[in-house]
Amino acid sequence: MSKRPEPHPACFTFPPAGFTLVELVVVLMIVGILAVAAMPRFFDQNAFKNRGFSDQTLSALRYAQKAAIAQRRDVCVSFTGTSLTLSTASAPDSSACDTPLASPAGGSPFTVTSTTNATYTTVPTAFYFDALGQASTGQTIGITGVAGNIVIEQETGYVHT
Repeated sequence: MSKRPEPHPACFTFPPAGFTLVELVVVLMIVGILAVAAMPRFFDQNAFKNRGFSDQTLSALRYAQKAAIAQRRDVCVSFTGTSLTLSTASAPDSSACDTPLASPAGGSPFTVTSTTNATYTTVPTAFYFDALGQASTGQTIGITGVAGNIVIEQETGYVHT
């Protein structure tokens, strides 16, 4: 048997482990920029809560239209600067909304209230959905801090963004 040649000692040298000082400084600069520019957006809950208020308003209006059709009576929507309330007529032929409309969970009256500084950009006028689901007046509802408006079509009662 022939003897194997011994490898050269330079073959066993490994590159130095770790990071260079330049690499560490660059990473710290990137982390610092992210901390200053991006991180505050992750911790600001108002934008999420404002969007939630807009979504709750949209859902409540759709619920009001469907309740009017299902119960065959008017469902009125009244607004304040930061909330909306739904009520219904006690009799099918009555146009007076004198009974609070219960929420799907059973709470009465059905009310949506802002939990932040979100408000309606202009307080919408009160209106109602009739037994056919049509709105008494068309509406465009804006909410502060949320892009886009909620629109209610008068002829069909269709509620959309």
